[in-house]
Amino acid sequence: MAKTLELQFSTEFGGTARVSVDNPKEPIDSAAVKQAMDQILAAGVFFSTTGDLVAIKGARIVERNVTDYEIV
Repeated sequence: MAKTLELQFSTEFGGTARVSVDNPKEPIDSAAVKQAMDQILAAGVFFSTTGDLVAIKGARIVERNVTDYEIV
């Protein structure tokens, strides 16, 4: 099962921007995630189609199962 840590930010024009981290270290440390998100905001290096990142909106783990089928 593939896991991704999805960091969600509010943007200056009311949108939501996401930054995904593949295979995050578990267990997730909420304080470390918040600190990293604060640093991302302070650095101002990410932009989106709905403007600059302006605030932390949330974070979540997304799990994905993929099953391949052989087609004969």
